[in-house]
Amino acid sequence: MLETKIGPPPSKLTIYFEFIKIIFFVYCFLLSIDLMGIGFKSTGAGFTAALMHATASPFIGLIIGIVVTSIIQSSSTTTSIIVAMVGSGTLSIQNAIPMVMGANIGTTVTNTIVSFGYVGRKVEFERAFRASIVHDMFNIYATLILFPLEMYTGILRKSAVLLTEVFAGVGGFQLISPLKIFLNPSASLIARLISNHIVLIIFSLVFLFFSLAEIVKNLHGIVMMKVERILNQYLFRNAFVSMMFGLILTAIIQSSSITTSMIVPIAGAGVLTIEQIFPYTLGANVGTTVTAILAALALGIETSMTIAFVHMLFNIFGIIIIYPIKIVPIGTAKTIARFAAKSKKHFLIFLIIYIVLHTVPIVFTFLK
Repeated sequence: MLETKIGPPPSKLTIYFEFIKIIFFVYCFLLSIDLMGIGFKSTGAGFTAALMHATASPFIGLIIGIVVTSIIQSSSTTTSIIVAMVGSGTLSIQNAIPMVMGANIGTTVTNTIVSFGYVGRKVEFERAFRASIVHDMFNIYATLILFPLEMYTGILRKSAVLLTEVFAGVGGFQLISPLKIFLNPSASLIARLISNHIVLIIFSLVFLFFSLAEIVKNLHGIVMMKVERILNQYLFRNAFVSMMFGLILTAIIQSSSITTSMIVPIAGAGVLTIEQIFPYTLGANVGTTVTAILAALALGIETSMTIAFVHMLFNIFGIIIIYPIKIVPIGTAKTIARFAAKSKKHFLIFLIIYIVLHTVPIVFTFLK
């Protein structure tokens, strides 16, 4: 094979500089997501409180979990609130369980928004989009299976009660996210400068797409091969390692929205396949349950611990049931991404459906 070399190989200094640029723009990307969360939380503070109390039926509870988490973009926050409400007696365990399931679905909105940054670049958009919604597909299929199963058998609640008996009496320690230590000063400063939450959300979206574009540009540069080798040889070399990486990283960062969103640009660049990303997202799902468990342990109330364990068991049972047939969620994600990436018309159809699916539950909840 004839190889053509253009110019001398890049120096080590140039490579280090490129890596620093990527780290900087990854920080900007994560900061934009944090700012988006602050903006949405400011918008939906009262709205969130009202929705959390409207648990007339399991189905309504499921919808509320989706809507609330879609607004604040943190299943950890939603489930921590649920844990506190259950512990205070404001919310029953039976009503809380569907809300926890809904929280898993709602947290995937950020991934989808990130992938929209690739619209106009068909190949990259399809890769990024299917990587972003495969997380959604798992959560939806897991809910479709476990929601009716729980309603009829109470398998999650009963299993969680058994775990609670084991951990009864343990409590009183907390985990601080190291990522928050780096993000909070910048996010707080920007949030103070941009006091209007609508403007803050718009700014965060623009900031997100800008940093995303820079990450993509640099990933296509001279560091692409090095990044690809590190990811494939170490962090994503097999399903187990990938899953553990997602679990540990999310447990540390305490946000599955961030850990799954940060992988979308890498998928869009073609460094990782959807098959490699899928177990990572499953690990992230389990990792995000750590926050609620720690919140429950800090409270030291058995009912709080039970609902926190329900969240963890929902994801573990989902993995046990769905991973052996992973071709289903992966195949669904590929099919939807292929359709949305066909043309601008197809993307517009998807976008309309997506908006409708996320607004109808809100209207339905208020009507109820």
